[in-house]
Amino acid sequence: MTDYDLLVIGSGPGGQKAAIAGAKLGKSVAIVEKKHMVGGVCINTGTIPSKTMREAILYLTGLNQRELYGHSYRLKQDITVGDLSARTHHVIGREIDVIRNQLSRNHVTMLPGTGRFIDEHTVAINDDDGTDRKVTATKIVIAVGTKPARPDSVEFDGEKIVDSDQVLALNAIPGTMVVVGAGVIGIEYASMFAALGSKVTVVESRPEMLGFVDTEIVEALKYQLRDLAVTFRFNETVESVERFNGGTVTSLASGKQIPADTVMYSAGRQGVTESLDLDKAGLGADKRGRIEVNDHFQTAVDHIYAVGDVIGFPALAATSMEQGRRATYHAFGEPVQDELGELQPIGIYTIPEISYVGATEEELTESSVPFEVGVARYRELARGAILGDSYGLLKIIVSSETRKLLGVHVFGTNATELVHIGQTVMGLGGTIDYLVDTVFNYPTLAESYKVAALDAANKLRAVQRLQQ
Repeated sequence: MTDYDLLVIGSGPGGQKAAIAGAKLGKSVAIVEKKHMVGGVCINTGTIPSKTMREAILYLTGLNQRELYGHSYRLKQDITVGDLSARTHHVIGREIDVIRNQLSRNHVTMLPGTGRFIDEHTVAINDDDGTDRKVTATKIVIAVGTKPARPDSVEFDGEKIVDSDQVLALNAIPGTMVVVGAGVIGIEYASMFAALGSKVTVVESRPEMLGFVDTEIVEALKYQLRDLAVTFRFNETVESVERFNGGTVTSLASGKQIPADTVMYSAGRQGVTESLDLDKAGLGADKRGRIEVNDHFQTAVDHIYAVGDVIGFPALAATSMEQGRRATYHAFGEPVQDELGELQPIGIYTIPEISYVGATEEELTESSVPFEVGVARYRELARGAILGDSYGLLKIIVSSETRKLLGVHVFGTNATELVHIGQTVMGLGGTIDYLVDTVFNYPTLAESYKVAALDAANKLRAVQRLQQ
């Protein structure tokens, strides 16, 4: 007999949903988590604080209202870190309460501390007070998440040189900033600080940013960020970062030197597996601390599963939640529909935000799949004018042969909400004819689907007319 049917290590999105799924199946469940980290990185230092900070910035700077009230419009003239953190702490506290309540009412036991394997069924939990306890479980889910990867050559001090966790605790908003790395996290923070008025320089060793996003959308984002005075240095490698009393100097391999108040490194993330003693359970991790799993999220040891950021791409809170649920269902023989599908939306919370689902134009062209594109621009929508968003756009990619949606790409206000309409139509095998014939509320941004569908349908009709 074991102490629990299911033991989950980590209380982030994947761990929460794995635990609750087990409880709903009538199993005895426990979660191992440090007292001050309930909700995991997502709630405490990652998704929730960064997105709350973004919302606070949009509100306090009045950025979204400037097309209506003028370029100098600002709700609060001198925005402080305190202004941003007040809203952030409020939301974090509320979300932690929600998580605790959900786990409590589902009778999930919280085991405070840090877990490590003793053997493949036993985990030792070290509490903050130094006490050790051992628990056994029939099934185990590893959901420990990740932490920012830190190059050994960089001296992080949490003030002038920071990682993506430390940036949330800066004492003041920097006048100038260097962001090393143009991945999702780097570009999100670059856009936020640029919106606050910081002069931001983004350094990226690759020739482009967000290479997995549709090129037209990336170009639209770059245009908006340059308008916020962001400078891009692509194909550039950082050789050193020096710290001085008055700030920092970032030296590039090309010989350029960039002075700044603060440098933020966004060099990817590292799985938090070094303290788990995975070898005791017959497991291992790669050099980035990630654990390999199969389609059912099983590790090399059948009764041990891993979900969330610790297994790598796509490393999103939304996908982690579904992975956790599916892992638990598989562990206890509960049927679940197919594999986690390809129609997973990607949301990037830059300013302005980006979201997409399905294929990009580049991917389809490379695969020789014939398609047509329909575009709706927010400036042509009444709702876009009301919101003061003239730069947003929604693009649908349509099969020339079946008229089905192959991809939906949105840039601008509420992009991460709008994308789900296209995701649903794609998931149900719908065509642009459904969108053409559907009545959308007016004025809304959702109406952009009808405009884009009509655009694509008219282009397809023009080809058919000429071929008759």
